[in-house]
Amino acid sequence: MQLGDIAQRLDCRLDGDGQAEVFRVAGIEQAGPGDLTFLANGRYLGMLARTKATAIILRDTDPPAPCATLRTGHPYLAFAEALRLFVEPSHPAPGIDPLSSIAPDAEIGAGVSVGPFVVIGAHARIGAGSVLYPNVVVGVGAAIGRDCIIHANVSIRERVILGDRVIIQNGAVIGGDGYGFVKRADGSYLKIPQTADVVLEDDVEVGANTTIDRPAVGETRIKQGAKIDNLVQIAHGVVIGRHTLLAAQVGVAGSTAIGDSVTLAGQVGVAGHLEIGAGTIATAQTGIPNSLDERSFVSGYPAIGNREWLKSSAVFRKLPALRKQVSELERRIAELEARLAAVGHDDR
Repeated sequence: MQLGDIAQRLDCRLDGDGQAEVFRVAGIEQAGPGDLTFLANGRYLGMLARTKATAIILRDTDPPAPCATLRTGHPYLAFAEALRLFVEPSHPAPGIDPLSSIAPDAEIGAGVSVGPFVVIGAHARIGAGSVLYPNVVVGVGAAIGRDCIIHANVSIRERVILGDRVIIQNGAVIGGDGYGFVKRADGSYLKIPQTADVVLEDDVEVGANTTIDRPAVGETRIKQGAKIDNLVQIAHGVVIGRHTLLAAQVGVAGSTAIGDSVTLAGQVGVAGHLEIGAGTIATAQTGIPNSLDERSFVSGYPAIGNREWLKSSAVFRKLPALRKQVSELERRIAELEARLAAVGHDDR
């Protein structure tokens, strides 16, 4: 693809030969002739002068490069769009594999691809252009929208609803039973039937081996454009806001509402029945036991303001030395008090 065409499609300003041929996108350390690379992080600025790439995507304010440049205000976004130009879809062709099992009353839209050993239950609906990879199970009455991609070994339980362009990575379980039990007088537990709805709106993506549980009443809802990483647990009755990001190993307890454009980094834990305000950011391994206002920026456990956490964590390393100093001061004070007491006794 010619560099001038790439610049036009990415809406970047081109400085250099627009007829130069580009064959792939590569990282700045690996890029060579024929490659398009990018610089979005200032820590790699020192590599700019040494790059051997044919062209590089830079910010408008970045220094010159020894190759053609594509200038933009958002180089990382332009990089992502450039990758899409060079990636050819690898999804299987439309059709239903003879080794699949599809209920007679299931509705299969035009151009759907159903792989081997897929099971589609009664009254289920699969929207046009969707792809179901091998071993996918779609429960009774479930509905999958248009142009969805459901990877191998995914379970979409009964009556789960997926919007359009939803992507579910391998091994995820959507609509498993929520964790609901009531203790009896004899100490045993009665299971609460988990029969309510699970809804994933348009353009949601769910990572591998993530679980999204159904509640007993109400619904669990993942709103439009939310992106959920691998190994995330979303409990029954949770609401995840639009364009919210949940990184790997996040756990959200039941009946919590997370607002729009929230970012929870890896291993963040959120207690149940809370409200997390829109625009909140929680750094890795934060524990959130209480509701948070909009645009909070928190860290640690229990979660406190990020700046306070950074100051506190800087002190942690000094605690052994501080303890030693305190012990020494206590010893010296005790000695001084003993001397003063002895002097007072002698005066009498």
